[in-house]
Amino acid sequence: MALTIMRRIKFCAGHRLYGHGGKCEHFHGHNYVADFFVQGEKQDEVGRIIDFSDLKRAVKGWIDEHWDHSFLIHQDDQNAREALEMVKPCRLFVMPYNPTAENMAKYLLEVMCPEVLEGTGAKACQVRIWETDEAFAEASLDD
Repeated sequence: MALTIMRRIKFCAGHRLYGHGGKCEHFHGHNYVADFFVQGEKQDEVGRIIDFSDLKRAVKGWIDEHWDHSFLIHQDDQNAREALEMVKPCRLFVMPYNPTAENMAKYLLEVMCPEVLEGTGAKACQVRIWETDEAFAEASLDD
């Protein structure tokens, strides 16, 4: 039996969608909410897959270091990179693809979660990124 827990993390970040052609191609930002769904086959002596505080420390620590109050940009968006690097101090995170809510959820699930959860016995199975109160995207592992 797999047990699942969820931890919610809030953060602020700016982005633009490279090649969008509409208003989202302009620099703008969001107050994001990220929901991390984590599964485990084993429980510790207390009955937990992973302590909620340990999960928070792992995922929020990474987000605070890399994404919170940063600009997320596509690796091919040289114009945005040059513009942002003129501002000192500069805080940006280069992604291998456009920083859409879908791609942000995908990146967190496929890249960040395995890194920060390594050795815990817990595995992220789903990440949901709320871009607004009414809109989210989610990435789930295919079983």
